[in-house]
Amino acid sequence: MLERLRFPLAASRGRRYPEPSHAYRNDFQRDRDRIVHARAFRRLEDKTQVFSEPNSDHFRNRLTHTIEVSQIARTVAGTLGLDEDLTEALALAHDFGHPPFAHAGEAELNRQMARFGDRFDHNLHALRLVEGFEQRYARFPGLNLTFEVREGMAKHSRDFDQGEFPELDEYLPGQRPPLEAQLIDLADEIAYCTADLDDAFEAGMLTIDEIGAAVPRSAAIQEAIETQFPGSPPRIQFLEGLRLLIDWLVTGLIEGTVDAARRSGVESLDDVRRHPQRLARLAPEPSETAAQLKRLLYGSVYNSAALQQEREQSMEQVALLFEYFLGNPEGMPEPYSVLAREQAAHRVVCDYIAGMTDGFLRKTVRHLNLSL
Repeated sequence: MLERLRFPLAASRGRRYPEPSHAYRNDFQRDRDRIVHARAFRRLEDKTQVFSEPNSDHFRNRLTHTIEVSQIARTVAGTLGLDEDLTEALALAHDFGHPPFAHAGEAELNRQMARFGDRFDHNLHALRLVEGFEQRYARFPGLNLTFEVREGMAKHSRDFDQGEFPELDEYLPGQRPPLEAQLIDLADEIAYCTADLDDAFEAGMLTIDEIGAAVPRSAAIQEAIETQFPGSPPRIQFLEGLRLLIDWLVTGLIEGTVDAARRSGVESLDDVRRHPQRLARLAPEPSETAAQLKRLLYGSVYNSAALQQEREQSMEQVALLFEYFLGNPEGMPEPYSVLAREQAAHRVVCDYIAGMTDGFLRKTVRHLNLSL
């Protein structure tokens, strides 16, 4: 469909530290494998998506969410004729920079950093992880990923101009990323909207009727499912409908991107980069369905009283730990304890806490006997 816009592997700007080619894996495949073997990838298993582990071990975590994003993104890339390996690498790394306790942890770290005129940004932190804190190789720091994967990590959810994020000025500010990177944010949106809907239904926070009232496409799908499988339990009917809803949204992403590319007149990667807007998008009706899903989830799940208390406790734990290590940087392991003497301590403390899993942060708070 869009093979002409596929990122050509031969056009890669390569790695920060040159390496010989591998005998049977191309550079994007090697990036994917390095990401999968990274500590940051493993730690996603104990980082909250929406519902934390104490509620149930059936709910998604950041790792299972990442796998679901990767499935969707690779399907779309393959259908469009784009580079599936580059797309997969970007999907697998897209949540590397998220701290413990999901967006609550991110908000609290950002609040703590604001005291110093600084900020926490999970995309910037992801790059810091793969460029420095992941230490697996003798010849270079970090994972030494290709420029295109690093650029995609910086840009998967936003574009920026020269000087807007000085740390990112090497990643072609003012230009759009390749289509492979543009797909990631929308694959992420489809994955989390439908998965969080599933988890909220499992938690008893939403019923099939409530979902249908807020999302007409879901109501139409469920009506067809009830007609086709009248004797099935509600949970099975819901899951049958959810599969069709995912298919509807993924198809919408494929069709919307093809239509946008056709209307734009782009014929090459350079055209994609120079185009004033991103070309990856959902078709109008699926886009409205996704917006309805997000409104429902924010109103009935993310901002619910059931999750608010847990969110506040999580933020308090992050704040306690931040203050403790700020006053006791020697309490952090190396290299953080050493870096805190050489760099701004608040940045080092932030990096250390951001890399923690939910469980390790709770364990550390208990070990240090910090009071909520």
